[in-house]
Parts: sequence; structure tokens; C-alpha cells
Amino acid sequence: MDRENPQSTARIAGHPIHPMLVTIPITCFVGTLLTDITYWRTAEMMWADFSAWLVTVGVIVGILAALAGLIDFVGERAIRAQPVAWLHMAGNLLALILSFFNMLVHTRDAWTSVVPTGLILSTLVVLILIVTGWLGWALVYRHHVGVADETA
Repeated sequence: MDRENPQSTARIAGHPIHPMLVTIPITCFVGTLLTDITYWRTAEMMWADFSAWLVTVGVIVGILAALAGLIDFVGERAIRAQPVAWLHMAGNLLALILSFFNMLVHTRDAWTSVVPTGLILSTLVVLILIVTGWLGWALVYRHHVGVADETA
């Protein structure tokens, strides 16, 4: 059966934008958790500052990645037809909302910027990202979303 793969709507030179952008907020949010844990264990203010910067950059680029993902989702009916895509989108939206509130929590002074609320939010976001990352992997590798067909 010859069927075309669902294509990304938001792309540059044929390359999907969403997977290029998501690596930055994922790295930032995992980094936020690691620096939160380090601050919790050491009480060195530098780690709380790192957390604040990481979560802020993660939220900003995460919004851009979410917009690219939403353009793909709205622009391609075959993507919307995948239940996995709905779960991926909802989970990432939840992670982004929690990260936004985590960013606000990290504007507090010293200990209260991380312990316990910031640490809890960072942990929840990373756990959600593990699930949504798996779902995103499934969209690409199982459902071939955004995969270019090879020509003979």
C-alpha cells in the first residue's frame, strides 16, 4: 500500500521546525531539575540562579516549539487523526504551564525559590517530558509523522 507520511506544516527547507526546537526546552527543564537538586543539597545561591535562567529559557523556547507543534497539528489532518498526537500535545502543554509557574516560583528569594515548590514542579515537568518524549518518538517512528519518503 502506497501511502504518504503525515508531513510537518511548520518547516524550513523541508525540515520540521518542532523537533529542532524541542531539544532546547527539554535540556533546560532537565537542567532546572538538576540545578534545583544541587541547590537543595548545597544551598549555594549560584545553583538557584542557574535554575531560574534555565527554566526561563526553557519556557521561552518551549512556547516557540509549542507554536510550531500546534501549526503541524492544525495543518495536517493525518496528525490530528493520531490519538498519540493528542496525548503528546496535552502533556507538553501541561509541562509548559507547570514550567511557567515554576519560572514564577524561581523569582522568589533564596531557599523559597527552589525548596520545596520549585523542586516539586521541576520533578513533575521532567516526569511528564519522559512520557511526552516517548509519545513524540512514537509519532515519528511508528506513525512516520514528518518522515521524508526515500525516492528510488
